[in-house]
Amino acid sequence: MKTLRLILGDQLNHRHSWYQGPQDDFIYLLMEVRQETDYVNHHIQKVVAFFLAMRAFADFLEKKNNHVIYLKLDSPKNLHSFHENIRSVIAEHDIEKVEYQLPDEYRIDVQLSNLCADLSIPSQVYDTEHFLTERNELSNFFEGKKTYLMESFYRFMRKKYDILMDGSKPITGKWNYDKENRKKLAAKVKIPAPKEFNRNVTTVVEMIDVHGVSYIGRIDKENFIWPVTRAEGLELLNFFIEFLLPSFGLFQDATHPYEWSLFHSRLSFLINVKLICPLEVIKKVEEAYHQRDEVTISQAEGFIRQILGWREYMRGVYWAHMPAYADLNFFSHNRKLPSWFWTGKTKMHCVSHAIEQSLDYAYAHHIQRLMITGNFTLLAGIHPDEVDAWYLGIYIDSLQWVEITNTRGMSQYADGGIVGTKPYVSSANYIDKMGHYCKSCHYNKKIKNGDRACPFNSLYWHFYDRHDALLRKNPRIGMMYRIWDKMKVEDKESILTQADNYLENIEKL
Repeated sequence: MKTLRLILGDQLNHRHSWYQGPQDDFIYLLMEVRQETDYVNHHIQKVVAFFLAMRAFADFLEKKNNHVIYLKLDSPKNLHSFHENIRSVIAEHDIEKVEYQLPDEYRIDVQLSNLCADLSIPSQVYDTEHFLTERNELSNFFEGKKTYLMESFYRFMRKKYDILMDGSKPITGKWNYDKENRKKLAAKVKIPAPKEFNRNVTTVVEMIDVHGVSYIGRIDKENFIWPVTRAEGLELLNFFIEFLLPSFGLFQDATHPYEWSLFHSRLSFLINVKLICPLEVIKKVEEAYHQRDEVTISQAEGFIRQILGWREYMRGVYWAHMPAYADLNFFSHNRKLPSWFWTGKTKMHCVSHAIEQSLDYAYAHHIQRLMITGNFTLLAGIHPDEVDAWYLGIYIDSLQWVEITNTRGMSQYADGGIVGTKPYVSSANYIDKMGHYCKSCHYNKKIKNGDRACPFNSLYWHFYDRHDALLRKNPRIGMMYRIWDKMKVEDKESILTQADNYLENIEKL
């Protein structure tokens, strides 16, 4: 039976069972479509990375003597939607059956399900053979619970996959070393230069420009640094384990105004498009812990927790609550995202650096996303739709299933506490504690009032004051209301007036 097998741009799994048996009756279809380039304003490096990774994967399949149809952005046969291209290929090649792998994003899952239901030929869906949980595993685990405590799910996953375990107990007697993962970078700490993969992508960028694809960000067309093949992904993984893992845990929450990669692996794009498997990454890190003295438990556990715990947890939340999750707005925030989020032209040094770095590299690490840009948008009351669109577009590793739960959930608390037990907000104090921005900033971290007062300080109290009815009874933040209550009335009024002024003039910050 002549069968069409669809491969999406984030389904580049070399080890999938599809490719292990006889291939005579299969046609594999990959496509660069405007449906995907245009549904949000993506970073140019993200678009290029996806196209290059897909093309390399198509080459991999062709070298195994598979029949591959690859529709480039400029192909005359490209109708620029999954729906139209699939129907066209079915007609042209007399396809008798359609097969596809479970999409990671809800919108595509619905689209392909509806399409196959309308076809006059049979269809079949396969697992991607990538994730460490089933779609509904987390919702079943937390059945009957209003909130999902990640730590209990993480411990379940440790036991399930026997990672850093001694029987049913953690090997050190302790599950989580998060409190040891919060050190600020000292000047004497040497940060290895990030591993880069240099290739000329001028032709790809010119094709994107000719066809009018809108994008954000910057790119060096003659020196594209991101890995886009499985071999390159494994090189980056080995580099991380050899040179970065020994310090990762200590400084995973640290920020720095002159460094963009620090000790982070930058493997998320590769994992999210399935060029490398999350379990193989976890196993290599665990192996490094057992074999190398310089890789301590806090380094290994701090990294493994992000993939075995957090990544699978966020995917589980996504499938448990979509599509309603995409409309949650617990605080009813409605302010527009400032225009300088697309340029980085703000006087707040920490925010400016995080945005500029994101525009330069399509990358920022989790604390930059959560406690700098995300912190600001939450304090300022930006509509979650605006925040979602920015995060989904600007980062190379962003796909909705992982972006929206981190943004609308963890960062913006728009889900009202499904993901996080409290809003993650801070004044300048935390930002200064974890980074080196404040000394060279236009604003003064120590003051709450006046033209040079750090906006984070007054916006912090403004946030708590305007959401008193929603947050005061939260046991994790009751102390902040006790501090607020003890302030003099005139001091409160001054702080709130300062914050109101900043919000009214948000474009000038």
